Amino acid sequence: MSGLFTGLPLPALVGIFGAAGLVVFVVSTRMTRLADLIADRAGWGEALIGGLMLGAATSLSGLAVSVSAAWSGDASLAFSNGVGGIAAQTAFLALADIAWRRANLEHASAEPANLFQCALLAILLALPILAYTSPEVSLLGLHPVSLVMFLVYAVGVRLTRRVSEAPMWQAVDTDDTRHDVPEDESEPERGAAGPLAAFALLAISLAVSGWIIAQVAGAVIERTGLSSSLVGALMTAVVTSLPELVTTVAAVRRGALQLAVGGIIGGNTFDSLFLVASDAAYRDGSIFHALEPQDYFWLATGSVMTAILLAGLILRERTGPGGIGLESSSILGLYVIAAGVQALAG
Repeated sequence: MSGLFTGLPLPALVGIFGAAGLVVFVVSTRMTRLADLIADRAGWGEALIGGLMLGAATSLSGLAVSVSAAWSGDASLAFSNGVGGIAAQTAFLALADIAWRRANLEHASAEPANLFQCALLAILLALPILAYTSPEVSLLGLHPVSLVMFLVYAVGVRLTRRVSEAPMWQAVDTDDTRHDVPEDESEPERGAAGPLAAFALLAISLAVSGWIIAQVAGAVIERTGLSSSLVGALMTAVVTSLPELVTTVAAVRRGALQLAVGGIIGGNTFDSLFLVASDAAYRDGSIFHALEPQDYFWLATGSVMTAILLAGLILRERTGPGGIGLESSSILGLYVIAAGVQALAG
């Protein structure tokens, strides 16, 4: 994969990579406040805004990496960046659990919409395996499973809003449960147009930063000989996932727990579409069949982490080892082990 920065020395590449990552970090700190304002003024709820709007917008830098890599012919980098980001962001939610010391985050943020999105994500993560094990065919330049993934996501978004607005069941309230209450009851009268415009501009800057990160990653792979899976899962995926870490911890500190959990789960759900976009951008057939079995390692890891998170949201344990939930401890432990295995594999 050759790109714009191929001829630059390694220190320059590291500097550009770090600068782009810093932009991603700074921009994302502002987006959390705007998302909370939009949720209050539009009256759509923190879980819905976190899961759909904030989750998708903070994923734009990662989307740019995957699409750029696929277009350049590096299927492994495109795929591992997408699924590696899902695993990293789920681990970030466990870190946010540490920041909320009053109770287990999954207990305090009980919300039906987050449960539904977790189940939706589990479906979306299973579909690439179906594509990999099915015949290599294309329809409109895409593997049929990519079209199915897009349709499942679109229907899931609609159903998520229904679950948020008219839930068929409610979680049991406890002393540690935090509800989505607007900070200022006058917010709806002030309108959401201004925050929406500012939010859109910041989202564009994240996408541009992601494109730069993809170009630098391609140059690093060529210069160092590191595998695309390693660079994608543990470099680009982590850096482009920084918005999720920043926005999640910031939301937790503000007490917007549904926004925090919904942002991670919704971002992960949107990140599954990286694979659809990468399949469309990949010009040598189905991207799912251009991968090696080890490229699916992070897909399996993300699937297990998602299942653990869903179980934790249902169980709603109040406290666990070290003051955080058992599911958060398990998620962090699994991520560390997976990162170690990937590093050893090169």
